[in-house]
Amino acid sequence: MTENRKALIDKLSKTHSLSAAEYLRLLSDYDEDLIKYAAALADKVRREIYGNKIFIRGLIEVSNICKNDCYYCGIRAGNKDCERYRLNESDILDCCRHGYGLGFRTFVLQGGEDAGFSDEVLISIIKNIKKEYPDCAVTLSLGERSEESYKRLKTAGADRYLLRHETANPEHYKKLHPENMSHENRLECLKNLRNAGFQVGCGFMVGSPYQTTEDLALELKFIEEFRPDMCGIGPFIPHKNTPFRDMPKGSPALTCYLLSLIRIIYPPVLLPATTALGTAAEDGREMGIKSGANVIMPNLSPKDVRKKYELYNNKLYTGAESAEEIEGLKAKFLSIGYEIVTDRGDINK
Repeated sequence: MTENRKALIDKLSKTHSLSAAEYLRLLSDYDEDLIKYAAALADKVRREIYGNKIFIRGLIEVSNICKNDCYYCGIRAGNKDCERYRLNESDILDCCRHGYGLGFRTFVLQGGEDAGFSDEVLISIIKNIKKEYPDCAVTLSLGERSEESYKRLKTAGADRYLLRHETANPEHYKKLHPENMSHENRLECLKNLRNAGFQVGCGFMVGSPYQTTEDLALELKFIEEFRPDMCGIGPFIPHKNTPFRDMPKGSPALTCYLLSLIRIIYPPVLLPATTALGTAAEDGREMGIKSGANVIMPNLSPKDVRKKYELYNNKLYTGAESAEEIEGLKAKFLSIGYEIVTDRGDINK
């Protein structure tokens, strides 16, 4: 049985395309041997394009204020126990200054859908980052905005935008979000981001509540067809102040298997080993890199707010997740055959 699945993975490496039914076969019956086979092939594919390079991004969590009430998220509007904060432009530029000195050449501005970050506010921030650090890339991850907003942010100098689509199945989307949120609009935003000229990232949670194996097969087909510049996936981890507080966690092993398959589907993709993966398993980030990921995003946020940006229980924000530990990270990854590099790390299509 495993040999049949290996043959499917070999087919995928040649064609970069399978049917949804074939993806379902890969996900319905897999074992440790198949996971290792996919990881070895993904690593080979990644090295052909990027060598042994691991790109670092400085993550700046600009606000935990969010208008949305997504059922899985710890900073959801309905969480009254969340201690809210919003960084101002000076705070963010200080983070960039600190990060630049540590060797970061991409800054990721991530936050909830916070009305305090209007186009005018963001345009000023983006322009000042680019003025001070013209050799750096700016990535935004600030949720759904209008098509005109995306165009203005791109014109201001932003390079990339991360917007997880969450799920390729509209019915599953309804189970994760309140009625005022639309799967159709989420996909429209991804299209608008691409039309605006951004390098675009999408992504999903592995093992999110009510997710089926069929849903995961659809995710792989979606990635195949959308061909994102970046793809962020991580295991679902519940948060104590959400309706999903008692739901089971997603599997780190399955997450790594999916990372390998995504790398094989679209070899140039920039693929993070996410904080969620590092939270779910002690060596999760290393597992992700060995499975085909080539990006890590240590935390550059001010130390006094890192704990407040808690999307899920026990989210890591110190130790190896901290930007200040970059030298230790370099040594750790070098010991397993990978080199953290200090450049923008653009997609190599």
